[in-house]
Amino acid sequence: MAERNAEQAGQFGVNGVQAKRDWPCLTLQEAQTVLAHYRQDTPPERIVWHSMRPFSAAALVQISALAKGGMDVAGQIPPPADTSDAGSMSQGGVPPGHAAQLVIKRHHVQIRSAAALEEEHAFMRHLAQKDVPVALPLVTVSGHTAVTLNDWVYEVFPPAAGHDAYRDVMSWQPYHSVAHASAAGQALARLHLAAADDAAPTRGDDHSSIPAGRPLISSLHAITQPDLLAALRDWSAKQPGLPEQLANRNWQQDVQTVLVPLHARLRPLLHDIVPCWGHGDWHGSNLFWQDKPETHHAAPYSARLEQTTPESGQAQVAAVLDFGMADRTCVPFDIAVALERSMIDWLNPTAPKVFCYAQLHAFLEGYEGTRPLTEKERALVVAFLPLVHTEFALSEVAYFGTLLRDAASCTVAYDAYFLGHARWFLQPEGQALLDWLSAFRPSGRH
Repeated sequence: MAERNAEQAGQFGVNGVQAKRDWPCLTLQEAQTVLAHYRQDTPPERIVWHSMRPFSAAALVQISALAKGGMDVAGQIPPPADTSDAGSMSQGGVPPGHAAQLVIKRHHVQIRSAAALEEEHAFMRHLAQKDVPVALPLVTVSGHTAVTLNDWVYEVFPPAAGHDAYRDVMSWQPYHSVAHASAAGQALARLHLAAADDAAPTRGDDHSSIPAGRPLISSLHAITQPDLLAALRDWSAKQPGLPEQLANRNWQQDVQTVLVPLHARLRPLLHDIVPCWGHGDWHGSNLFWQDKPETHHAAPYSARLEQTTPESGQAQVAAVLDFGMADRTCVPFDIAVALERSMIDWLNPTAPKVFCYAQLHAFLEGYEGTRPLTEKERALVVAFLPLVHTEFALSEVAYFGTLLRDAASCTVAYDAYFLGHARWFLQPEGQALLDWLSAFRPSGRH
């Protein structure tokens, strides 16, 4: 793995890769302070890599030696580092003198509190008990899985199993191959099967009719109400900083004009929703992979969009990462998130947009081959898809405008994301996609 130091580490922004970071890179001294809260005897030696993902700062940290047989991390101990596959993980201790790596992730306390992180961690533990491949967070000496230091909240993980094939790929990009799309569909189905009996409540539930929830998660509190505009008024009033960012926008008229017509398709299906925890941000870069060699290298971007037949190689999801946007939603909503994140070429500034029909078909075939959808669930996927971004996009408006004071990104989040994605579904291309999705049935089912 090539190292990326703090000076070289840019960030994925609203318009692609940018040099300016919203949150500073983790420092070695900071990593030493954080890891002092965990059961390990040797301080970190160096930072190997800084993530380019937004909303937080994350780094891969090398520990030169683990004395006394290693760190107590509830049975999950990282093995010696392998620079060609830094995601490997095994059970048991690491022999003293062997190098190991840990992932440290830092959040601003206004985005994620320790309690908010432990909601995610509880869901991850539930999945791990059902054999979903997740890397569980390390446990501190005080028995917690998150550490609060001043304005920052930290979590620490062993590297996940598999190959980080999408490390430098943004969200809203297609999978590297049809084989990856199929494997991603299968893996999401397995996650939903495992999540079905998780009775944990929605995150940050304040027991009101429309909970505020947590910022920057994939939620459906307002869009699953019969009166969308009234529900968004209620929900948005509870979001820190959002009322101020909406005050000078004609947002209620925008909702009435753009989103309410799309919501008309969802409204009669609301009684068919069966609550279930979902991942909330399912795309290639939140998965690690175990491939046969022929699928390691991605085809050119344009070729990936135009693929019509699967490749000969096989792919398998080795680990599921990043549950930061997870919540108690429902299966069709979580599938719609997965399609919105990876199947439409949103980042192409020119029209028309390109939709990855071959990858969509492979993803759905993979999903339904593992967990068949009911007719009601398929109808809900179609109805959710144009609206699935609504609450997350508005939360981004508050995040950029209030917390980061980034007016330009705030405008992009409102105009291009909140409204722009919804408007696309009112146009012929978007309508054609919804028609295709409505007609889809997996092989052998008509």
